[in-house]
Amino acid sequence: MISETICLDLTEMTKIVDLQEIKEILRNIDPIQEIEDGFVAFSRGNVVVPPVGEMIFEDPPGEAHIKYGFIKNDDFYVIKIASGFYNNPKIGLPSYDGLMLLFNQKTGELISVLLDEGHLTNVRTAAAGAVVAKYLAPKKVTRIGIFGAGVQGRMQLEYLKGIIDCNDVIVWGIDQQELEDYKKEMEKQDYKIETTMQSKDITSSCNFIVTCTPSRKPLIHVDQIVKGTHITAMGSDTPEKQELDAAILGKADRIVVDSIDQVQSRGESYHALKSGMIAKEDLIELGIIIPNKTLYRQSDDEITIADLTGVAVQDIQITKAVWKGIAPTE
Repeated sequence: MISETICLDLTEMTKIVDLQEIKEILRNIDPIQEIEDGFVAFSRGNVVVPPVGEMIFEDPPGEAHIKYGFIKNDDFYVIKIASGFYNNPKIGLPSYDGLMLLFNQKTGELISVLLDEGHLTNVRTAAAGAVVAKYLAPKKVTRIGIFGAGVQGRMQLEYLKGIIDCNDVIVWGIDQQELEDYKKEMEKQDYKIETTMQSKDITSSCNFIVTCTPSRKPLIHVDQIVKGTHITAMGSDTPEKQELDAAILGKADRIVVDSIDQVQSRGESYHALKSGMIAKEDLIELGIIIPNKTLYRQSDDEITIADLTGVAVQDIQITKAVWKGIAPTE
């Protein structure tokens, strides 16, 4: 009886939003602009983001991330919990799950629970990849390479529409059926898709590459990188994960990160810093580049790396945007 009363009171006070409603609201939102604005606010020091909380599981392999924070002088703060259990498809479950908790910054009241099942994390991650492309992609992208044939591998490509004028794509994966499913689905969206299980097939033919896998060992090595290559690396969001040979960052003309503080403990930059391939001074935040045209890609010969580890300001921005779609007058 007591638990039923608590549940009833929570429902009356708090708006609970399911995935279907969230997806409907997203139709009227520009996530790319929301995330871009968030990066700028973050790099200007206007966002409070405590260290990431996380749990890593070995058997079965999985992880749970807790990211949280607030924009100064704003109305809200957000706590995000997101998980990834990569063997789930074998038992008929999705790999990802999660939710967003939106609180009143002035009173601490729980305003809304967004039961997004990890979808908003995927959206804000894909939107971040698009933001990077706006400022660092070569003027002429000859071919797009995607490492990872899962949900994020699809969404990265979808969010590049309108930013990169290229429909020639090659995708890398470790499961032939997953690759075939990717090809079938994305060709319906007017992409020309080739699939491969060989890393060099991508690096030898693409000047714009996105990596979005949970790999714990490098997928791309330094001898594969040629002039004019851009890589957006976003799979390495824990200290254990790594998609790029650390020497690649040492070879790069520019290394752009979402958070200098955060990449010192995770991401591709973490491995490169630890191995002495780069120094902290070699890093620049995306939120610094966005408002400064002199920091955009300067030539198609540059080798550029974007190391995205996922910052709480992205979760804040996408959660606020969805909430505004629910309660625009509040």
